[in-house]
Amino acid sequence: MSTHDTGPVVRARGLTKTYGSFTALDAVDLTFEANRIYGLLGRNGAGKTTAMQLLTGQIFPDGGTVEVFGRTPAEHADVLSRICFIAESQKYPDQFRPSHVFASAPWFFPNWDEALAAELIAEFRVPLGRPIKKLSRGQLSAVGVIVGLASRAPLTFFDEPYLGLDAVARATFYDRLLADVAEHPRTIVLSTHLIDEVSNLIEHVVLVDRGRILIDADAEEVRGSATTVVGTRGTVEAFVTGRDVIGRDGIGGLASVTFTGPLHPTERREARELGLELAPVSLQQLVVHLTGTEIPTEKEVVS
Repeated sequence: MSTHDTGPVVRARGLTKTYGSFTALDAVDLTFEANRIYGLLGRNGAGKTTAMQLLTGQIFPDGGTVEVFGRTPAEHADVLSRICFIAESQKYPDQFRPSHVFASAPWFFPNWDEALAAELIAEFRVPLGRPIKKLSRGQLSAVGVIVGLASRAPLTFFDEPYLGLDAVARATFYDRLLADVAEHPRTIVLSTHLIDEVSNLIEHVVLVDRGRILIDADAEEVRGSATTVVGTRGTVEAFVTGRDVIGRDGIGGLASVTFTGPLHPTERREARELGLELAPVSLQQLVVHLTGTEIPTEKEVVS
């Protein structure tokens, strides 16, 4: 951020976007601080891509306000020059080859690092001379990832562009991202379904569901926010009475119930004495519980 910037990198208030009768985003408030890695999580159609398109000035809101670096993104070219948005289905001119993409990138990104791009091109084995339309999905994903990393844009969005990469290449991307952000701090927003893979990268979680925000909190806080208790059905149900239950499962006389909220040491001791097992809930499990189907009642589970 320049010395003229004050406050968060992104501030959105009451952000609303509708398509006919469908509300993609419903009066959402969002704040992204400088030099943090955000996880923008949620199911397909939850509103993640719409939010990113609004924040990067690609579309206009039907309600609310958006400020990026203190100003409206779509109206200020200098703001847009500090943003990099990499989509899963990134489009390039038909005649383009990867070499053209990387040669033109410095025109759009003032912080472009040629040396880093060259390292990544070798690491991801991108065929520079092959027409873009003849690249495999993994090679196309690699092109996007390289642009996103080497742009070193102060605000960089990755909208699931790494889904086409195999597991080894994705691990390379995550390692490279962490190393480069440590050396060149900036704000990164990762939108992904691969929550378990990125859970250790994310510093702040924003969970979107049906156009609304369910979670907007520090990742450490979110990771410790839910617990699963397993044991005999009657004992489990008695233990979770009065708690905020977000998931139920069970077979026969055994039950597994997930709930949110803190557990005090005395309650943990009580659980052990009752023969119950307590387990932390992963970020992915929590997202599934919170954005899945309605939680059945105990009677419905039993029947």
